[in-house]
Amino acid sequence: MVDEGTMQRRVLTNAAQLGIEVSEDDLQVMMEQGFLAMPQAFAAWLAHAPLPDTLPDFLWEPMAAPVEQTAPAEPITMPAVHPRGQLPTLAELAVRLRRREVSAAELVEQALEQIARLDPHLNAFQCVLEDEARAAAREADAALARGEDHGPLHGIPVAVKDLLDLAGTPTTAGGRLLADRLAERDASVVNRLRQAGAIVLGKTRLTEFAYSPASDNPHYGPTRNPWDRTRDAGGSSSGSGAAVAAGMVVAALGSDTGGSIRIPATFCGIVGLKPTFGRVSLAGAVPLSWSLDHLGPMTRSVADAALVLAAIAGPDPADPRTSRTSSWGMPAFSADVRGLHVGVVRGDGGTEPLGEPEVMAACERAAAALADAGALIEDVTVPELSALRVINSVLIGLEAQVVHLPWLRTQREAYGAFLRARLLATLAYPPGSYLLAQRWRAQLRQQMVERMRVLDLLLLPTVPHPAPPLGVIVRNTWHTSPFNALGWPALSLPGGLAETGLPVGVQLVGRPWEEATVLRAGAVVEAAGLGPGDPPLVA
Repeated sequence: MVDEGTMQRRVLTNAAQLGIEVSEDDLQVMMEQGFLAMPQAFAAWLAHAPLPDTLPDFLWEPMAAPVEQTAPAEPITMPAVHPRGQLPTLAELAVRLRRREVSAAELVEQALEQIARLDPHLNAFQCVLEDEARAAAREADAALARGEDHGPLHGIPVAVKDLLDLAGTPTTAGGRLLADRLAERDASVVNRLRQAGAIVLGKTRLTEFAYSPASDNPHYGPTRNPWDRTRDAGGSSSGSGAAVAAGMVVAALGSDTGGSIRIPATFCGIVGLKPTFGRVSLAGAVPLSWSLDHLGPMTRSVADAALVLAAIAGPDPADPRTSRTSSWGMPAFSADVRGLHVGVVRGDGGTEPLGEPEVMAACERAAAALADAGALIEDVTVPELSALRVINSVLIGLEAQVVHLPWLRTQREAYGAFLRARLLATLAYPPGSYLLAQRWRAQLRQQMVERMRVLDLLLLPTVPHPAPPLGVIVRNTWHTSPFNALGWPALSLPGGLAETGLPVGVQLVGRPWEEATVLRAGAVVEAAGLGPGDPPLVA
């Protein structure tokens, strides 16, 4: 393997050619955080692995949705399952609004009161739009009174991650560089939320430029876990996860490049869905990695995730990555998993256990729930996951490098030490790494497609462990990042509580464009009562 000294010299040489300063402190952080380990591992791989006989994979070309999905989507039908706890779900509130048991104005006031009570302790919100939300709630109530109903999200308070443009507000993406830039228009998904009648209550915190799986942020402070405020809330969609878990909003949007929806969903005890790449527009989102970024819902129930996805999904002329052939919404489905083939992942090509005992026990409970409902369960080993994990890390690093090069040249001091060192470490990759990684991704995709010809779903941990202490960054993306590299739909849902009282999560992964299958299996697992309930501070 190439030694670290060689890697450091490569960073310094490439940085000098690009006109970027690298300090001794930057090099020290790279060493302490292990940021050179992946360039080292990939260089060793390049030296010994045979070149794949495949064209580069840029994800959105081979991921085009099948033409048969152009038919208009039918209304979503989901079982009325209430997760353990007292906080209402989106689906329940939608019914209560139409029965006039509650108004949108009341829901907004309740949400604002919860934010005022809890956010000083959690730090989930970047900004709260009180006046705008109250005005939108009055209009939502008036529209319902006139007989205008925009769908299940009508009158529901939601939040969006602060890397999505919201007209008239800054989009910081968790950093200082963009803090003074006001968005001129809404991101496409924000516009679709508004069209669906949702009330955008505010924008949620994230890690700096979404490039960390933990909830620390050097500029705006950490987001604390609602289950234990000394614990991490998960990254990078930290604020969205904490806000939903703590009842500050009913649903929120997050982004996911290596697991950033599913990790905070797991740590905060809620549901998080990463849709198929190309299902949801990324127009108006600050990028981390153009071929790995996804946007999706974070909710209290599987049905709620389906409802939010139906509102935000579909082709978008503003984003050429969205499929031109996939339908706007989700087809009707129920929680029927009879005959589905579910592969319970027992090995991933590595030598370490897939998770701590309490996490693996949650997977066993989920598998048992699916088996009881008629699914066909078999144990599988998926060695491609280890390789996909490497490919995802390489591609994130090299695409993020291109996004940030102009700022690294001129405003390097505006970055926190962690992110600056992580970005600079990407200069250690050997020439040709990007295209070679894309070729290996194509080969691994072919292998996974073959593997999934006999399986409908994979079941595995979302994260190998419960939430670590704040400031401790561990392998949160170990089981999530492979499915960003593939672009396949992946759902994280609660699997119960560890002995420490912290949530653990399980992950269901389906073939591309088969979110309906993933969600109906998720509904079965949810109905088994594995959810952790509400965090103690909510009561």
